[in-house]
Amino acid sequence: MKGVVLAGGLGSRLYPLTKVTNKHLLPVYNEPMIYYPIKTLVNAGINEILVVTGGNNAGDFLRLLENGKDFGLKHINYTYQQGEGGIAAALSLAEFFADRDKIVVILGDNIIEGNIKNAVDKFRRQQEGARILLKEVTDPERFGVPVFEKNKIIRVEEKPANPASHYAVIGIYMYDYRVFEFIRSLQPSQRGELEITDVNNFYIQEKKMEWDVLEGWWSDAGTFESLQYSSEMVARTGANKI
Repeated sequence: MKGVVLAGGLGSRLYPLTKVTNKHLLPVYNEPMIYYPIKTLVNAGINEILVVTGGNNAGDFLRLLENGKDFGLKHINYTYQQGEGGIAAALSLAEFFADRDKIVVILGDNIIEGNIKNAVDKFRRQQEGARILLKEVTDPERFGVPVFEKNKIIRVEEKPANPASHYAVIGIYMYDYRVFEFIRSLQPSQRGELEITDVNNFYIQEKKMEWDVLEGWWSDAGTFESLQYSSEMVARTGANKI
């Protein structure tokens, strides 16, 4: 199984902090933001990792991460996203790296208190399909929201005005090799992007989607408020606990 960290985008919600650097290189308490998703993958037993980046600061990732020695890795792979096109478009660049293996995808601004090892182990045993992680939140309308029928997810709604549940689909996704077939079939949304929610709904329609609820706190450090919250929580409780 391989890991993919999506660390592109313009980080416009964090401007002017992102005027001269990539959002994922900003500090969260005492470490660069990009360290946290990489540690999440490493703690789950994944040691083949691809970082997808873009913009004008891609070279800074190489200078910072080098070959991954700070994480106990021998090598980190890199690829470059030209422009923007959504999470699914960024993920499509990982097809050559995945090489038909299962992948665990994490957004570069997702920071968690604990780890995802149990969920990843379940996915290793899962014959096919996908697995997503959920977290109960107070503002689900900001996220992809699962709609349940008993204990099954029947669809995910993207940023709904009237959320069907208090759960958010957080930025950690697990897919088999078919994810790239699904991405190729996508049409851009009204935002002009290839939406990861559409990918998840493909798997749901085929009844091949499983899910787990993440334990501990979680933050997507993509706004001033969530960046500050992440730093405060890391300082207080730590992150990526094994």
